[in-house]
Amino acid sequence: MKLKLNRGVSYRLIIFVVLSLLALIIIIPYVWMLSNSFKTTAEILTKPGNVFPDDPTVSGYEKVLFESMFFKWLRNSLWITTVTTLAVLFTSSLVGYVFSKYSFKSKKILFIIMLSTMMVPVQATMIPMFILINGMGLYNSVWALIVPAIFSVFGIYLCKQFCDEIPKEFMESAKIDGAGDMLIYFRIVLPQIRPALGALGIFTFLDSWNDYLRPLIYLNSTDKMTLPLALSYFNQQHLTDLSATMAASALIMIPVIIVFLLFQKQFIKGISMSGLK
Repeated sequence: MKLKLNRGVSYRLIIFVVLSLLALIIIIPYVWMLSNSFKTTAEILTKPGNVFPDDPTVSGYEKVLFESMFFKWLRNSLWITTVTTLAVLFTSSLVGYVFSKYSFKSKKILFIIMLSTMMVPVQATMIPMFILINGMGLYNSVWALIVPAIFSVFGIYLCKQFCDEIPKEFMESAKIDGAGDMLIYFRIVLPQIRPALGALGIFTFLDSWNDYLRPLIYLNSTDKMTLPLALSYFNQQHLTDLSATMAASALIMIPVIIVFLLFQKQFIKGISMSGLK
C-alpha cells in the first residue's frame, strides 16, 4: 500500500515538475517583453539578456499613449470584438439548439454541409469575401469585420453537442406550462449550456482580438485600425524605438488577460466537458 502510494506521489510530482517547466517556457517571452517595455532602445540592443532594466523608464508607454491614436485603436478593437463575441454566442446557441431539438427536412445534410466548411482554408475565401464585402459597401468599415464573423460553425457544433445532453422532458414540461420556443431557449437552454458559452466566448474574443489578416484586407484608414494592425503600423513608424513597440505589445495583452481571469472557470469547465463528449 505504501509502495503504491509512493509511486502515485512520485508520478504526480513528475507531472507537476514537467508542467511547471512548460509554463515557465511559455511565460519567459512575456516577462522579457514586459521588462523591455521599461528599458530604452539602447539598453535593449546592448543588454538584451538583462531581465531587470538598469534605468527603468516609461518613455515607451508615453509615446504609445500620448503620441499615437492608441485609444482610438483600442476603442475600435473593443467594439469589434465585443459585438462579434456576443453575436457568435447568440447565433451559435440558437442554431445549435435548433439542430439539436428540432426535426426538419434535410437536417443531417445541412449539418454535414455546414461542418464541411470548416475544412476550407481561410486563404481560399479571401478574394471572394473581399468582393462580397466591397459589393455590400462595407469596405473600410468596422462592419466589414463584424458581419462575416457573426456565425461560427465551430460554435454551432459545440452548442449542439451540449444541447443534445438536455433532456427533452424539460422542453415538454415547459410547453405544457405554456412556454414558447424563445422562452424555452432563454430560460432552459442557455443556463444548461453556460460552460460551452464560456469556452466559446473566450475563443471568439481571442480570435477577434488577435485578428490581423482581415483588418489588413478590409481597412485602409489609420483611424479605423484595430490594435494588431496598428501595432504593425506602429512598428513601421518607430522602427528603431523598440521600447515603444514593447510597451504597445504589453498594453494590447491587458484586455485578454482580464477576460480570461473573469471567465476562466467557465472556460476550463467547457473544455473539460467538451473533451468528455
